[in-house]
Amino acid sequence: MNFLAHIYLSGDNDLIKIGNFMADGIRGKQFEHFPEDVQKGIILHRSIDTYTDSHDIFRQSTKRLHEKYHHYSGVIVDIVYDHFLAKNWTKYSDEKLENFIDRFYRSLHENYEILTEKTQDLMPYMIQRNWLLSYQTVEGIHQILTQMDRRSKNESKMQFASAELKEYYVEFEQEFTLFFEDIKEHAKQKLLLL
Repeated sequence: MNFLAHIYLSGDNDLIKIGNFMADGIRGKQFEHFPEDVQKGIILHRSIDTYTDSHDIFRQSTKRLHEKYHHYSGVIVDIVYDHFLAKNWTKYSDEKLENFIDRFYRSLHENYEILTEKTQDLMPYMIQRNWLLSYQTVEGIHQILTQMDRRSKNESKMQFASAELKEYYVEFEQEFTLFFEDIKEHAKQKLLLL
């Protein structure tokens, strides 16, 4: 799962959302220095990632890309699944996507001092280009994949993966829809235990 799904799966607590959002850059027990709810978000993020990576439907999606993109296929599917969450947002939330995203951006500003340096550096670009809302369109996904490819010094070839998204659009959407029901339940249960 990518940024939008991680935030969505965090429930209504802003600090859990922030922890879940920035967890990738936090290694081992470094998370223990953060406020308790941020820690919960980081733990939730790790649980979501572990569950996702081992899920049969997610693996089915990555298998379609593996020959061409190798270990980047999981990253690509994370982003592709965020596209289907954004595209079908009204199925999963009564709140408008734009309002959900604006509230999250506001919470980042309000809690700036507890963000990791990496998140603080990323924030202006993310908000200015409105990455989360751009996930709604295939063109937006293409731009995100291109930016990520640049970060890998064009080794990942992710910028070309929007071609597979278009070619297998129906299959990816069906897989996402089935998978997302499972991950929602997993995240809900995990939150109850935190």
